[in-house]
Amino acid sequence: MEDSRNPDQHDHPDNALPVENLAGETVSEQPAPRLNQTRAGIKPKAIPDPEADLSDPGLYFNRELSQLQFNIRVLEQALDEAHPLLNRLMFLLIFSSNMDEFFEIRVAGLKNQVALGDESTGADGRSPRSVLAEIGQAAHRQVERQYRILNEVLIPALESQGLRFRRRTQWTAEQHAWVGEYFEAEIMPVISPIGLDPSHPFPRLVNKSLNFIVQLEGKDAFGREGGLAILPAPRSLPRVIALPEALCEAGFTEYVFLSSMIHAHADEVFPGMEVRGCYQFRLTRNADFSVDPEEVSDLASALRGELLARRYGSGVRLEVASNCPDVLTDFLLKQFVLDEADLYRVDGPVNLTRMMSVLGDVDRPELLYRSYTPGVPKALSRHESLFAAIAAGDILLHHPFQTFTPVEELMREAARDPHVLAIKQTLYRTGADSPIVNALVEAAGNGKEVTVVIELRARFDEADNLALASRLQEAGAIVIYGVMAYKTHAKMMHIVRRERGKLRHYAHLGTGNYHSKTAKLYTDYSLLTARPGLCEDVHRVFQQLSGMGRARQIDTLLHAPFTLHERLVEMIEREAEHAGQGKRAHLIIKCNALTEPRLIQALYHASRAGVECDLIIRGMCCLRPGLPGISENIRVRSVVGRFLEHTRVFHFHNDGKPETWCSSADFMARNMFHRVETCFPLLEKKIAARVRKDLETYLVDNCQSWRLQPDGHYVKQQPGDVAAISAQETLLYAYAARA
Repeated sequence: MEDSRNPDQHDHPDNALPVENLAGETVSEQPAPRLNQTRAGIKPKAIPDPEADLSDPGLYFNRELSQLQFNIRVLEQALDEAHPLLNRLMFLLIFSSNMDEFFEIRVAGLKNQVALGDESTGADGRSPRSVLAEIGQAAHRQVERQYRILNEVLIPALESQGLRFRRRTQWTAEQHAWVGEYFEAEIMPVISPIGLDPSHPFPRLVNKSLNFIVQLEGKDAFGREGGLAILPAPRSLPRVIALPEALCEAGFTEYVFLSSMIHAHADEVFPGMEVRGCYQFRLTRNADFSVDPEEVSDLASALRGELLARRYGSGVRLEVASNCPDVLTDFLLKQFVLDEADLYRVDGPVNLTRMMSVLGDVDRPELLYRSYTPGVPKALSRHESLFAAIAAGDILLHHPFQTFTPVEELMREAARDPHVLAIKQTLYRTGADSPIVNALVEAAGNGKEVTVVIELRARFDEADNLALASRLQEAGAIVIYGVMAYKTHAKMMHIVRRERGKLRHYAHLGTGNYHSKTAKLYTDYSLLTARPGLCEDVHRVFQQLSGMGRARQIDTLLHAPFTLHERLVEMIEREAEHAGQGKRAHLIIKCNALTEPRLIQALYHASRAGVECDLIIRGMCCLRPGLPGISENIRVRSVVGRFLEHTRVFHFHNDGKPETWCSSADFMARNMFHRVETCFPLLEKKIAARVRKDLETYLVDNCQSWRLQPDGHYVKQQPGDVAAISAQETLLYAYAARA
């Protein structure tokens, strides 16, 4: 990986901001990682407390606070000089995007509970009001820290590399003139100031939109005395604008912010009046919604209405420029029915996420992750047809290290193959211009029986999914919206093909979505198989989704909301039984979140029995590891790096008869009881062994791995005296095509 460090930082150690936990405390102790030499061995069994209550709230972390911890780990990447400079900026912007969603969904949900007087708690026993208070304290601290990192670390480092963000006070005379022309030509024709008076009440502002509150003096054209006005920034305009090369200092690419342009020319929007102050602000609204199955006869129509309502949900957070006077912030808080605790003063643009456009604009490959070509399994190159390759044996793809293209090509081949009779597909998050959808449309046009289960309620993808549903229906596909009370989160494809006079079934099962873009950014597994048992089970799940009737017998897959939770608990308890008999006992769970109390209790029980439990949990984790007599055999790691960890893999030693499963489900109540999920076994021994080796690579990561401590904070692992190991870099080297 290229060295993108800022050389000035070594001369100015104050720029190196310390790692902080949720309470804002500096984490100075950085122990060497445990290399897990006893992964499958027998450890002396701890003497568990026979009186221990595994439902004790003290054994659980709060899920919202745990999610906030993950967001902080993402922010820490902005300080990690192992990442190229522009990617460090990217992590800072991802933190901003993550916090937007955190407030839109998590904080909004807690505020609703408080407003309704709902004092119900999770397994941790924390009241919604106390959790909100702690979130507020930590979020204020981390947002302030985010802007400090931007202003004191990243912007100076970018400038040292020839990338400069010009503040208004830094514009040259020529730049001032150009900005004036740009404002007159591009901004003034589309901007709409709103004066506040009895006939112009405070406007409804769109969720997360950039706005300005303006103080005015003088009289307008109608003789009205100046007061306050709201100036919404047009959503159609870019938030960061590149200056013409001729106006930039030699060797520099320079940018200005739309907000700076509007500030500089606000007086032109209010001719004849004096602008006494102009301050940017942004309101974050409640963006969650639910559809009552008893009140809805047409899910698609109901969702279209809810999508409009989402833009104007109740306010949950107000961000304002740091220099905005108290009288104006108090006015805005009153308008949005918010408290002082909901106010975030920021030293920079209030809408940082829109800076992402810079990453695509800059042609500086040395400041970004090195490019690579995803690998292609040899099994696919031995056959001209994907059907022939899959018929010869199971094929497992590990994205993004291996290409997602075979999944798309399989669908294209199926669409055009005259021997293919039927195609069934689930779509959760797919993308606006999906090759998968294009192939499904082509298949329907070619007379195939095409059935697509589209989950319209995939959060923040509802509009895209509604459009996809309409397009597929117009092409002649059968479109189903799943089961009303259960989101269809399973990732599966089923193809029926006539071969030698008989019908043969093919299937794809995955841990991630059918989305070409995220397949390059998220780690996921894809299984292509023609195994009769697996394919028959996939077929039965599709029939269950499209038809009605009692749950059919499904023999090979585990299936939520029916068998997945029960069987996972059984497999964890099976390891505990082996440990109790003095046998080797070990399990590895890798998923995005661990919050479901019964599964946590099963893991506590396994730990008390002596089972070595290695948990690789990217985000929320409510389990408290390392407690004597309860969870001292449990280790929890979170890996945060170039790619978003998204694989769900469950490995059980099973007394020397190991089982490895991949799934679309996390260890959360919603996945176990309120979604349609699949969990599939890796039945080919070589494939299962390969995935086990992948998991072991994560267990020895000492570059991008964070260990959860018993008190709830995370400590980043350091190589110390051993070799540096990055799991993602190791897998990239192992699976990606050689340059």
